[in-house]
Amino acid sequence: MERENAIEYKVYGKYALFTDPLTKTGGEKLSYQVPTYQALKGITESIYWKPTFTWVIDECRVMHPIRTESKGMRPIKYQGGNDLASYTYLKDVEYRVKAHFVWNENRLDLVNDRNENKHYQIAKRMLERGGRRDIFLGTRECQGYVEPCTVMEGEGFYDNDGNISFGIMVHGITYSDEAVRENEKKHMTIRLWNAYMKDGVIRFPEPEECQIRKVVAEMEMKTFDEKNFCGIREFERGNLFGLDTNA
Repeated sequence: MERENAIEYKVYGKYALFTDPLTKTGGEKLSYQVPTYQALKGITESIYWKPTFTWVIDECRVMHPIRTESKGMRPIKYQGGNDLASYTYLKDVEYRVKAHFVWNENRLDLVNDRNENKHYQIAKRMLERGGRRDIFLGTRECQGYVEPCTVMEGEGFYDNDGNISFGIMVHGITYSDEAVRENEKKHMTIRLWNAYMKDGVIRFPEPEECQIRKVVAEMEMKTFDEKNFCGIREFERGNLFGLDTNA
C-alpha cells in the first residue's frame, strides 16, 4: 500500500555487521546474512527522528550478493588490556529500504507536534543530505551512506531467485515508550520472526505482528519537559552546528 509519508532510500557501505546474538557469548561476532528490522529502523532514525513518531520498516531489497569476510580483532577486555577475537562481516553491501512513520500513541505529551507534512518534508530534506546523524551498518566501525532512490529500480542480484529462508532471526526490540500491549508497557521486549526474502525483497511484519516475543527487563518510559528539551529547538534550526536545516 502506498503511503503519503513513506520514504525510499538506498544504504550502502564497504562492510556491515548485523550481529547474531548467539555468537556474542564466546567473544566472537558473526553477522546475519541480511539486516534486521531493528538495524534498518536505526538507520532510518539516523536520517530523521523525533519521539513524536515511530518509523515502520516496510521492505528491504538486497541488491548485492551476500558475501562475508573474517577479520582478526583485538577488542578491549573489561578487566583491561586486549583480547583476540574473530569478527565475520558482510562485504560490499547495498540495501534499498522503504519506510513510513506512525504517531507514537504513548507520547501524549507531544501530541501538539503531530504535524505529518512537517515531519515528512524534514525527513526528505535530511535524506537528500545523507542523514542528520552518522549512518552505521550494524556497528560503529561499519560506516554507511544513504541516498534517495526508488526501491524497485535497477537490477538486484536475487531478483529471480524465489524464496530464500534465513531461519529465526531477531526482528527488533520494543522499548517501553513504543509498547502497545499492556504486559509490555514499562518493559523492554525482544521480538523474533522467521525471516525470508522473495526475489531479493524482504517484507517485514510490523512489530505487533511478531508472534515470538519475550519480555526481558523493566524499563520506565522517558518523559520530556523543558529541561529535557534544552537545546532541541536550536538543534532543529541547525544553530548548534551553524547549519540551516530549513534551506
